[in-house]
Amino acid sequence: MRVVTYRDRDYGAFARSLDRRAEPAGEVRAAVEEIVAEVRRAGDRALLDFTERFDGARLKAGSLFVSGEEFAEAEAAVSRETKRAVAAARRNIHAFAKESLRRDWSRRNAEGAVVGERFMPFERVGIYVPGGKAPLVSTALMTGAFAQAAKVPEIVAATPAGRDGKVNAELLYALRRSGATEVLKVGGAQAVAALALGTNKVKRVDKIFGPGNKYVVEAKRQLVGAVAIDLLPGPSEVLVVSDASGEAAGIAADLLAQAEHGGDSVAGFITNSSRLLERVRKEIERQAAGLSRGAFVEEALARNGFAVLVKSIDEAIALTNAFAPEHLSLIVRDEKRRLGQVRTAGAIYLGNDSPIAVGDFLAGPSHTLPTGGAGKSFSGLRADQFQRRTSIVKMDARAVANALPVIEEFARIEGLDAHAASVRLRIRR
Repeated sequence: MRVVTYRDRDYGAFARSLDRRAEPAGEVRAAVEEIVAEVRRAGDRALLDFTERFDGARLKAGSLFVSGEEFAEAEAAVSRETKRAVAAARRNIHAFAKESLRRDWSRRNAEGAVVGERFMPFERVGIYVPGGKAPLVSTALMTGAFAQAAKVPEIVAATPAGRDGKVNAELLYALRRSGATEVLKVGGAQAVAALALGTNKVKRVDKIFGPGNKYVVEAKRQLVGAVAIDLLPGPSEVLVVSDASGEAAGIAADLLAQAEHGGDSVAGFITNSSRLLERVRKEIERQAAGLSRGAFVEEALARNGFAVLVKSIDEAIALTNAFAPEHLSLIVRDEKRRLGQVRTAGAIYLGNDSPIAVGDFLAGPSHTLPTGGAGKSFSGLRADQFQRRTSIVKMDARAVANALPVIEEFARIEGLDAHAASVRLRIRR
């Protein structure tokens, strides 16, 4: 983990490097363009070829989707404890989603027209669930269960199969309990392309949700227009901002918890306490020694880990807003005031007793959040993102007459005679 202090000669350059924008590297963009073009051209054949090349699984066109028999096998294989955990998380997610779903409304405007909005679920959505390093059961819930709460009729999950052509049983169970009506055994940019463009076997979706690696995120970016997307959620990130009130053991544990997702994870710590920084650094060394995914943790901290000593918490907040972290742990004495100053974080955890892992698995809000600086433009996944919004206008003769003078003036300015005529004729009628 790199340690930087405000006294260092290169501190200014490092601080500027934290001001990120979610832009792909050129080689990633080019690779994804090729994959998307091949799926567009060859359809299911491309999915089979890419699945064998990238995931080592030999599928057939007829086995691209999980079968009813496979779902039944997963149901039988999953332990009672796992089923209870899935049920607990789903319960909290549904309760949280209920509060953010939009509801139809209407009112009369100044001219007497009835205006309003109607909110309907998308008909068919795609849910991407990463695989490879671990079966992300929680991601199935943190995406699919929100679609389920919004009453989306068709929820198509995409997740890579193992070399045996099967999807992890716990993950399948969670997907089914989260409302998945189909599960595509394909991952990567090719899965996103199939969901967006459609193939012979894969019916295209209206919108795609879910996190993934840099290739998945870039595929979502490139296919906007062919399909709607939720946000740009890539490899996991955490930033902890703390004054001297922070507890070193908890801070180190949260940094390690996100680092264990993989070598491309980002773990950062900013403090105005040199004593706390040193204690956190030692705690990281101590706790990391006993972790089963120590290789991932070591790689993530070496590549993307940093600890920064700043002069003040004001400066820490400024760096936070520039960085736009996926997860922010904010541990400060003047919590209420500092919380009001944070503008770009995907999710915020307050105080020493709010471990980020609870948000990852159980609390209720989705852990699908913007990364790579995308938090400056996107918010985290919400239930209302599964709803299509339509505006409604209904007028009577009096409302039309009241609107005519304003319409005629706009039509005159913009040279749109037919606009004015379409209103005027209704009054004459």
